Amino acid sequence: MIFFTIDGDDVGRKITHAYLNNDMDMLANISGLLEKTTKKITEILVANNIVIIFSAADGVAGYTSQDTIDLHHLFFEISKEIPKDITYSAGAGNSLKDAYIALLKSKCTGKNRLTIA
Repeated sequence: MIFFTIDGDDVGRKITHAYLNNDMDMLANISGLLEKTTKKITEILVANNIVIIFSAADGVAGYTSQDTIDLHHLFFEISKEIPKDITYSAGAGNSLKDAYIALLKSKCTGKNRLTIA
């Protein structure tokens, strides 16, 4: 089984910025963008035979038993389909834990990338 997790980059900072600037419109826009983007990512993953186990806020996680899935191509397809206002990092591995550690590595090494454990 291959686990895949994807999460928005610097989303917390964008939300904090809206709060600290007392900007209700910005906060509402971020919320709408995250909802739309998370839904789109989930749809793309499901279309690629990934079973979704988490889809909320700015993150999606799932797994597949397909050994031949091209995760780099999948990440590229996701990146093409989502608005450029928020970038996403992803991780993949043989367990949920390994996928999460790979995600953290993606975020620590530049963001907007996929790391496979």
